[in-house]
Amino acid sequence: MNYRHSFHAGNSADVVKHCLLIALVGALQEKPSALTLIDTHAGCGLYDLSGDEARRTGEANAGVLRAFADASPLLDDYRAAVRAVNDAAEPQLYPGSPHILAQLLREQDGLILNEKHPEDARFLRGAMRGMPAAIHERDAYELWLALLPTRSPRGVVLVDPPYEQTDERARITATLAAAHRKWAHGVTVIWYPLKDRSVHEDWKRKLARLGIPKFLSVEHWLYDADQPGIYNGAGLFIINPPYAFTQALPPRLEALRAALAPEGHRGEITADWVSK
Repeated sequence: MNYRHSFHAGNSADVVKHCLLIALVGALQEKPSALTLIDTHAGCGLYDLSGDEARRTGEANAGVLRAFADASPLLDDYRAAVRAVNDAAEPQLYPGSPHILAQLLREQDGLILNEKHPEDARFLRGAMRGMPAAIHERDAYELWLALLPTRSPRGVVLVDPPYEQTDERARITATLAAAHRKWAHGVTVIWYPLKDRSVHEDWKRKLARLGIPKFLSVEHWLYDADQPGIYNGAGLFIINPPYAFTQALPPRLEALRAALAPEGHRGEITADWVSK
């Protein structure tokens, strides 16, 4: 899978990922103790929706623009995060996860970003200028383990790889197992594309065998039947989601499904425990 996020910024996967990430961090911030937020595959940080790459795919039309046209108040926090980097009513820029996480920081929280690709790392530094973030250019999986346990009592690790390498899922599985041994109570969020259902189910079975408690899978399937060989949606694995987040999840997921359903399809978005 060849994936440069400038082609896909603001698509339906971004809407689901960022809406749920905002809700997750918000639930954790109901307690005053400090959070360390870590993004292992940070990307460029900010994306131009009017640029050649984004216009070539037009994926924002079925993502962030649908979310902006929707009336559900459950998407208000997400829309506010996008508006924060835009002057116009309709978004021209799209904030990546680094920008969104930076917006959520309290005085006691910290943000660590990592982007191995040199050109993207340069753009990331420019996009995050003036914001309280430490930026690294390291192998994502090495950094993931090296920074655990976090300096603060609590933290969130976001793992959002491009899935360009054939061993990406194997590296995530191995690193997650090692990370859980070092940091069993920490919150980890892993984004993944949904393309081939059988491949995904096989990976999920391998992850289940790790025996990690409180392992939630959120899956957003765009179409009413699988479309062979194409992108069918995306999901998140969330380890140790807080109670306040999971309790508020069903209506938020329904709001996302309704806002993002392609014309002629109802779509489906589910939350199930891989293990509990």
